[in-house]
Amino acid sequence: MLVTTQDTFSDYKVIETLGLAKGNTIRARHVGKDILAGLRTLIGGEITEYTKMIAESREQSIDRMIADAKSMGADGIVCVRFTTSTVLQGSAELFACGTAVKLEKS
Repeated sequence: MLVTTQDTFSDYKVIETLGLAKGNTIRARHVGKDILAGLRTLIGGEITEYTKMIAESREQSIDRMIADAKSMGADGIVCVRFTTSTVLQGSAELFACGTAVKLEKS
């Protein structure tokens, strides 16, 4: 599955638009990791516990978006975008979406 944030692929032509492909995940913070993160805010630097959590969320959202596009018969996804939102205190949603398309080699 080809995936891009661009409108097109340089060596493929979009021959059919199939619709919105989407994937999301909601993650809650872990109390133990919050304590470590709180300590890091005192000394500065990257909060690796949250970096890892967001990276995992992003990958899971992408995987789910790709699965959604495959279920439509897509070869690719263009115009991919990401957004986050707070669902409850201590949890956040990461949402990935794009346009599922059928492609033809140029």
